[in-house]
Amino acid sequence: MTIQPTRCSNAALRRATRSVGQLYDDALAPSGLRTTQYGLLGMIRRLGTPTMGELAEAMVMDLSGLAHTLKPLTRDGYLSVVPDPRDRRARRIALTTSGAAKLAEATPLWRAAQDRFDAAFGPERAALLRDLLHELALPEFRTTFGERHEAASEPDRAS
Repeated sequence: MTIQPTRCSNAALRRATRSVGQLYDDALAPSGLRTTQYGLLGMIRRLGTPTMGELAEAMVMDLSGLAHTLKPLTRDGYLSVVPDPRDRRARRIALTTSGAAKLAEATPLWRAAQDRFDAAFGPERAALLRDLLHELALPEFRTTFGERHEAASEPDRAS
């Protein structure tokens, strides 16, 4: 069956994300991690010991979805969730020694998948795609998207 391209940007992005996500999940399977988990471990490594809110913002996730995704990583000992020493109400996420080792184990698998993606899609197109997707995840895009909706839905004040 041939599927025609859709004019819905959201549907096209979700379909592509599911397709590519399955390829990366298959590549990471020997490590026992899913791509979402690998991405979280990598982001935590980059951020240091982020608060739940900082990590949710960086991952463009809501707090409940993030907490759900962190549970198995915490259970398996890859992450620790501790109160912030300066604000006991905030919780910080830290990569454990086991988590750093799991990330190191999975990184060559991810790198191989990344290399295969670039080879199949073309390195220049792959780099452009990543740049464009990065722009879509920026707060500025979300703000512009919302402003355009608000402007379109305002009643005509000229009458």
